[in-house]
Parts: sequence; C-alpha cells; structure tokens
Amino acid sequence: MIPWLDGKQAFPPLTTALLEPNGLLCAGGDLSPQRLLSAYQRGIFPWYASGEPILWWSPDPRMVLEPAALRISRSLRRRLRAGRYRVTLDGDFPAVIRACAEAPRAGQNGTWISPEMQQAYWQLAQLGFAHSVETWLDDTLVGGLYGLAIGRMFYGESMFSHATDASKIAIAHLARFLEEEGYGMIDCQMSTPHLASLGAREIPRAVFMARLRALVGVAWQPGRWPKDGASQPWN
Repeated sequence: MIPWLDGKQAFPPLTTALLEPNGLLCAGGDLSPQRLLSAYQRGIFPWYASGEPILWWSPDPRMVLEPAALRISRSLRRRLRAGRYRVTLDGDFPAVIRACAEAPRAGQNGTWISPEMQQAYWQLAQLGFAHSVETWLDDTLVGGLYGLAIGRMFYGESMFSHATDASKIAIAHLARFLEEEGYGMIDCQMSTPHLASLGAREIPRAVFMARLRALVGVAWQPGRWPKDGASQPWN
C-alpha cells in the first residue's frame, strides 16, 4: 500500500517509495501549481494514465543530464551548423505540450499528458515556471520539448519530433542556453537508451537530491525566457 494524499497533506519521505514499481511514492492530491512546485522541489513528479488517480514518483537511481555534458554526434552538429531549423524559447507552449501528448510512444497506449496535465503545466507556464523549446522548419513546428525551471534546476518532461533530429536540435539549444545561464542539471526522470545516447546518466537518488537542493536554493525570479535566447548560430 502507498499513502493517499488528502487536501494539503505533505508528501511522505522519499525513502518510503516502492522498489517495484521503482519510485512510486504516493497517490491522490491535485495538480495545483502549489502542489506541483512543492513536488518538483522535493524530487517528485506526477505520472499516471487517464482514469487512474494521480500517482507521484521519485525513482532511484535518477536519470540526469548536465548541460555541458550533452553528447552531440557529428551528424547532429552538421545539422546544427546548417541552420535550416529555427529554435525559439517559450514561443508556443500550448502547441508543444499538445504535440508531446499526441506523439506515439513505443510500448504505450495513449498518453499520460492528459488534458488536465496540459492545463496544469500551462498554468505553470503562465506563472513563469514551465518553459518550452520549439524547433521550426520555415513556419511549421516540427519538434520541441517542455519542462520546469526552479532556481538553477531544469526538469525535463517530454519531447516530440516530426522531422529528422528536430527534438535533438531542441535539446542541444536548450542545453547550451541552460549552461550559459548557470543551470547545473537537467532532470530526465527515467532511464532510456535515447537519453543515454545524448550523455544522460543515472545517479543515486541521494546524490540527485543533494544537488537538487543546492540548485533550487539559488535566488531567482520566475518569468518567460527570451524567445530568441537559443537562436545563436553554431560553430
């Protein structure tokens, strides 16, 4: 059995999370901005299927990517240098999260990015906590990702691609922007071969939490990112 959150009840200690399924901590609660921000600052995130109660997770180990450690292949670097794609920040958050929700996932039926989740993260975007990265081909949105920023910590949520390397281009521009802005870590949540190929790695939850506490503790102000903040050409 896992704890059930009622009202403003606090999250249980991370050490009580299940080993199988890895990281399942509790259920219930809501998707209010206050609850979501409290969760992310404690290394917890929501992930559940439509029709289920809200499930909260904190897996051990945790998949992370340091912005400076992003692995860029020769083919991706050539594509970045070619400048065919245009990249923006916070250019169209609703379109990005909707495209992420609609993207097919191997081994999954449907999506965890329900209309309720989309609305919740759109609220966070309006408050300056959630952000999107858009990859454009001419005037068509062909790739992107979204996540949250708290202090100097970025929490990646989901990505999509409708053209070759479109999501990787978004990640590359995001990582460079985050490095320039002093962000120390990108939370990738769960391990996947795709993330590993980009330089992400697993670290123990205790190590993750120590770094997270330091990064979210940095003084900052939420707000929209500059739309052209990731548009510099690549060498």
